[in-house]
Amino acid sequence: MTASTVRQSPAAPAVALEVSRLAKRYGELRALDGVSFSVRAGEIVGLLGPNGAGKTTTINMVLGLLAPSEGEIRIAGIDVARRRARALARTNFAAVYAALPGNLTVRENLRYFGLLYAVPELGRRIEELLAEYELAHLADTKCGVLSSGEQTRAALAKATLNRPELLLLDEPTASLDPSAAQIVRERIRALAKRDGCGILWTSHNMAEVESVCDRVLLLSRGRLLLEGDPRTLPQEYGAESLEALFIRVAREPLAALMEAGR
Repeated sequence: MTASTVRQSPAAPAVALEVSRLAKRYGELRALDGVSFSVRAGEIVGLLGPNGAGKTTTINMVLGLLAPSEGEIRIAGIDVARRRARALARTNFAAVYAALPGNLTVRENLRYFGLLYAVPELGRRIEELLAEYELAHLADTKCGVLSSGEQTRAALAKATLNRPELLLLDEPTASLDPSAAQIVRERIRALAKRDGCGILWTSHNMAEVESVCDRVLLLSRGRLLLEGDPRTLPQEYGAESLEALFIRVAREPLAALMEAGR
């Protein structure tokens, strides 16, 4: 067999985020207990769990806002603990509780954050995003007077300024009506497919998770219990829907879930 006839195996997708044995302790309390997972480029992964499960703690450690007690975090292969600035330059974040400064206009906010991220050709990039997120007519409007849907679109424009390889979204559609939420979901799906951005998405809306996410991670009491396709995982554990499985994760001990999955 000649070299020309040898078929090359397709390259594995790049890894946008790799979390290894991540733990966070506050005295005797273990807020996160040995969690490991990854997010591939172009993949949307749902990080699910009841309140207090460890979702926000995980996101804050990925963002470098909290130092892990144990474990490693790599963004696009870069160790956050050792090369924090370089790793975080490849990520961005949006959440319903992290509104843009309301006293600045949409354009001013994009310029401010663009300068922080040292975005090249910033003026052109801002105009691209104003058009993409249908914000051009609101460019000189202060963010504090925008509707919830407009604020969310502005926040997503800010979160994609630096063309991140990893995007963290914490309840991005929580305050939106169904029509606005659908538009935001379409934008985010396009971002993953078009730009190959890896996305870690937290939500309590299980129907939304099923329609958007390629894979889900279910946390409970700081531990990663289940992982899989949101459309097939419930059946593996005898649940009729992702919402029913979520409720069981929140209420039942791990042993009962494992027994149901056999």
